[in-house]
Amino acid sequence: MVQSVLGSLILGYRPLWNRARKLAGIQLYAHNEATAVVDAGHLLRTLQELWSASSPPLLISAQTRQLLCDLLEHAPRGAPWIEVRGDWLSDSAIYSRVKAAHQRGLKLVWRGDASKLPEPEIARCFDNSLLTLRPEDAVAALQTAPVRPGAPAAPARAVASPVLAGQMYENVASRALMEHCLDQGNAMALAGWPSEDVLYSLRHHPQQPSHAVIFKLMKAIDAEQSLETFEDIMGEDPLLAYRFMVYTNSAALGLRTGIDSLRRGLVMMGYSSIKRWLSDQLPHASTDPNMLPVRAAMLIRAQLTAHLLDAGIENDLRREIYLCGLFSQLDELLGEPLGTILRRLPLSERIYDATVLRTGPYTSGLQMACALETDDASAIRQLCETYEMDLEEVNRALLRVLADLEVERPPAGR
Repeated sequence: MVQSVLGSLILGYRPLWNRARKLAGIQLYAHNEATAVVDAGHLLRTLQELWSASSPPLLISAQTRQLLCDLLEHAPRGAPWIEVRGDWLSDSAIYSRVKAAHQRGLKLVWRGDASKLPEPEIARCFDNSLLTLRPEDAVAALQTAPVRPGAPAAPARAVASPVLAGQMYENVASRALMEHCLDQGNAMALAGWPSEDVLYSLRHHPQQPSHAVIFKLMKAIDAEQSLETFEDIMGEDPLLAYRFMVYTNSAALGLRTGIDSLRRGLVMMGYSSIKRWLSDQLPHASTDPNMLPVRAAMLIRAQLTAHLLDAGIENDLRREIYLCGLFSQLDELLGEPLGTILRRLPLSERIYDATVLRTGPYTSGLQMACALETDDASAIRQLCETYEMDLEEVNRALLRVLADLEVERPPAGR
């Protein structure tokens, strides 16, 4: 029996975020099993079939040298960007394929330490870099004065920022360094996001729902859009969805039965009441751009959780699973134990079990969605074995979710 290429690989992902704090692309980790022979051409054709013109740009990050060699050898012009680790270029087989791939017009990305950039002869083979700053370089970057519009020019410094404009950076763990890379250093993108430090920097300010999502909901009411559309928009912000459900279950409304889903709350309240409630939320809503990637990553996890458990289930259950993924990180937003937060709502016990106790029918999807956010192939493999999940189906669900993500592209001709 011929195994599908998606059954021979372990995939994972990491979003790339641009200066506007919007999704710029996806770094796709690809790890082939030790005994599996991967048809790189088949993999690229599979990606091409699943991806559309509106899908996010892909950066393929091969986790083994053999897979990288096969990708470099078989990728046609116009294929996704391919990452090459700088320390692998000492391998003559990889270096020769890099030069040949560059001559064929492939877009290659050099990945490594920003203090060990390649020699010019090697560097000309690459269109971009994914760089890591050493601790001392991160400190040096933060010591350079930011340029503020209208502010007097700062005195010249002996050492310029080590951040290179137009390049990508990873392992940026602090909000300050992230802002320097994107806003002062004009980096092209960050791989991953310093969510923990962003949330810590806002710890003295209660988290608020997104201003943009609230405004979008109010416009949807004015346009008399469908209930499904309204539910989808509400589900774009975990904190707004949570607060809405807390409100619909409050004693002030006096509803006889508990509201255990967004849809039921929308039906019970009606659009005019919802708009009044949204109007009350709007003055306090968050406009902090640094929270955009935090919320967006939570949505990806919710979508992936739902897709991983999608086989043959009813719409109500699908929405419940999505809510499970959406609410799984509310503790990070609210600074309280997740169990305490969820017990304020009459949610299905399946949601509580999966998110707090890590048991029940939704656990496999939620834990796998979390694991796919990393390059930890062994953890993904273990989850497949523990929950008897088919690797090909896991990978296909992941790629479908990623392909459907929205990116803002520059207008044609620019």
